Amino acid sequence: MPKKAGSSGRGQRDLKVKVRTARGRKASSTRWLQRQLNDPYVRRAKAEGYRGRAAYKILELDDKYRFLVPGARVVDLGCAPGGWTQVAVARVNALGERAGKPQGRVLAIDLQPVDPVPGAEIHQLDFMEEGADERIRGWLGGRADVVMSDMAAASSGHKQTDHLRIVALCEAAAQLAFDVLEEGGTFVAKVLAGGAEDALQAELKRRFAKVSNVKPPASRSDSSEKYVVATGFRGRGEG
Repeated sequence: MPKKAGSSGRGQRDLKVKVRTARGRKASSTRWLQRQLNDPYVRRAKAEGYRGRAAYKILELDDKYRFLVPGARVVDLGCAPGGWTQVAVARVNALGERAGKPQGRVLAIDLQPVDPVPGAEIHQLDFMEEGADERIRGWLGGRADVVMSDMAAASSGHKQTDHLRIVALCEAAAQLAFDVLEEGGTFVAKVLAGGAEDALQAELKRRFAKVSNVKPPASRSDSSEKYVVATGFRGRGEG
C-alpha cells in the first residue's frame, strides 16, 4: 500500500524528474526539458494560471518596490506570452474587482499577436517605430505611471553580442519611457549581469530619483539576467 505523507518519519519530498535523450533530440533540448520539469516556478505558474514562470519575477520586484498599485496606468512592452500583463492587471485593479480601490489600466504591446488577457488592452506594434509614443499615449488617454519590459533579444550564442543586444533593447525601452511616463513614474526592464551599461545607467540616474539593479529570486541562478528598477521619474524637463 502507498505510504502516507510523513509515515517514514522524514516527510515527503519532491522527486527530481529525469529525462532521457530521445533519438533525434539534442542533448541541450533534453537538459532544457529536464530543467523545466523540475522548476518549482514552472509548476507554480501552471497551478496558479500564469502564462509562464516570468510572472514571479515581476511579482517579486513589485513586492519589493511597490509600483503596481491600484489605479496605476501600465505599459508592458514585449508582453508575450502575457505573464507580466496578468500580474499587472491584478495588482492595478484593471478589472475593477477590488471594492474601494481605484481602477487601473494595462496596455500591453508586442510585435506578434498575443492571446487576450482579461483586463488588459493588447496592441500589436513595434514600439521603436516613429510615432509609437504618441500612439501609446493616445491609447492610454494620457501618460503612464509604469513602463515595464521583460524583452530579450534572440540569443546568438555569443555572450558579448547578446549583452549588447539586450542593452540596446533596454535603451530603446527607456527612451520610450522618457516619452510616455508621468512625473514620478517607474521604469522596469531586463538587463544582463552587471546591470545596465554605464551610459544607460547614468542617463537613468539623471532622469529618475532612484535606480536599482536587482536579481529577483525567480530569476534562475545560472542566468546572467538582472532587472533595472528606476523610480521617481523627474519628467521631461530634466532631459
